[in-house]
Amino acid sequence: MNRICSLFGIQYPIIQAGMVWCSGWRLASAVSNAGGLGLIGAGSMHPEVLREHIRKCEAATDKPFGVNVPLMYPEIDTLMRILVEEKVKIVFTSAGNPKTKYLKDHDMTVVHVVSSSKFATKCEEAGVDAIVAEGFEAGGHNGREETTTMCLIPAVRKATSLPLLAAGGIGNGQAMLAALALGADGVQIGTRFALTKESSAHENFKKLCLNLKEGDTKLLLKKLSPTRLVKGDFATAVEEAEARGASVEELRELLGKGRAKKGIFEGDLKEGELEIGQVASLFWEELSVEEVMKELIRDFKLSLENVKTQLCS
Repeated sequence: MNRICSLFGIQYPIIQAGMVWCSGWRLASAVSNAGGLGLIGAGSMHPEVLREHIRKCEAATDKPFGVNVPLMYPEIDTLMRILVEEKVKIVFTSAGNPKTKYLKDHDMTVVHVVSSSKFATKCEEAGVDAIVAEGFEAGGHNGREETTTMCLIPAVRKATSLPLLAAGGIGNGQAMLAALALGADGVQIGTRFALTKESSAHENFKKLCLNLKEGDTKLLLKKLSPTRLVKGDFATAVEEAEARGASVEELRELLGKGRAKKGIFEGDLKEGELEIGQVASLFWEELSVEEVMKELIRDFKLSLENVKTQLCS
């Protein structure tokens, strides 16, 4: 049996990324009900809001689901206590050293997101249960290495024997098949689920992203934390600041507070920080989670059969 399916008790090795302002209980429960693993994105939630989403998700699905926790979260200790109190069983962590012992002491399955084989090795030493290797194509915050998924997955596979999820640029069954061929045990998908009907992202944001072309995103804010943004007014302001050699402090002031909420959740396409992956340019229609999952599995199977016919005898 697939190791990711066994680890989480799910039907398909498809995990929905825990994205800020997109991944509430509706999205997470819909993905879990469709046979994948839904994640609540704690990065954009105050602690008590997270508690509410966990309870609503439990009411909406009897299938496994988890919580994604960026470890740079300012109230991390409070958030961790809530995960324990609410008896969350699956936790994905990112942007820091995984709090493996604390979480596993409370009977949680721990998965950490990395952007290099070096950090994958450190995660295995720390005792995590699985790893997400996320390539340069991904939306939002990225690793400084700027390694593409096609290069990253085989490197991480060589470095660790842990169950491995591929992320970054994966939004269809063809890419899922490619990830598994490269050594992954499953995939984590962000952008495709961020643009579904169940996503909590604003319709303005979804409509914009469903009309993007190749090259309409760019990795910026490298002095702070490399972030893939949709090209537009805010991204242009960042690019101009970086071109004139703006300091970290200047960039932090330009970023300010609440930019991602303003753009993704409130739909302000001029002043907001619009985070999405490169793969958005492949999608033009807002589907339901159920429709996306069916499409992923169908295209995976069709692609697998197609590949079998491609080798010369």
